[in-house]
Amino acid sequence: MAVTVKTFASASEAAGALLSDRTARYLGGGTLVMRALNEGDVKISTVVRAQDQALARIDASGPRVTIGAGVTFARVLAERDLGFLHAPARSIGGPAVRNMGTVGGNLFAPNPYGDFTVALLALDATVAVAGGFGSRDIPIEEFLQARDRQAGSLVLSISCTRPASTEAFRYRKIARIKPKGGSVITLAAHLPISGGRIAGARIALGSMAPTQIRARAAERALEGRSLDAATIAAAASAATEGTSPSDNALGSAWYRREIVGVHLRRLLSGQE
Repeated sequence: MAVTVKTFASASEAAGALLSDRTARYLGGGTLVMRALNEGDVKISTVVRAQDQALARIDASGPRVTIGAGVTFARVLAERDLGFLHAPARSIGGPAVRNMGTVGGNLFAPNPYGDFTVALLALDATVAVAGGFGSRDIPIEEFLQARDRQAGSLVLSISCTRPASTEAFRYRKIARIKPKGGSVITLAAHLPISGGRIAGARIALGSMAPTQIRARAAERALEGRSLDAATIAAAASAATEGTSPSDNALGSAWYRREIVGVHLRRLLSGQE
């Protein structure tokens, strides 16, 4: 089946094209869409592109960071002001994938991918969209819950608040093939400290449910407490609550449940 490519000058025009044609897919870096086309996905009849430079814009000068959906992981790594996101960006594929893959596209990556999105979820990011969701800003958790049910949406940018310190944000990807393999599990934690106690804990997990999720039971174990051995042990014990991992070639659901607490303990303890 022939595939039509449509290129628009603005993101709003591209969003309109996606909304009017439910067989259309947006082409950013191409690491997801081109793979689907090469594998013969007959559900895609139109590829939509946009030349809007706003999609490639980065504003990292203040406490609130905004990253255009078309920004590649290689560009994230080149931005000194985005240092807190370098570990998640570096964990995405190899150099070729990081040169093409985009921050916006990663929001749609299925398990065992989408590792950068785990970091954004822990950082309570906001997703700016146009199209099927309407033009608005959506909390990332809401976006992920509705992602597969909403056709015709174009992500414009993602924004989050910069962590107060390097210790406040932590990230870890567990993979069998390093550095570029799909994840067995991915973990990220944002642990703001106020008066020596955790205030606003967020723990995010990848490959532990159909989409990236928060480990709310682990968050409750941390909230309002100091980050000591007993608190970390309680959070690790609660890590599997609310999860629903699946089996794949990288690991079984049983294995993921067995190791997620171990790796959360190491993440929170600062262990390699």
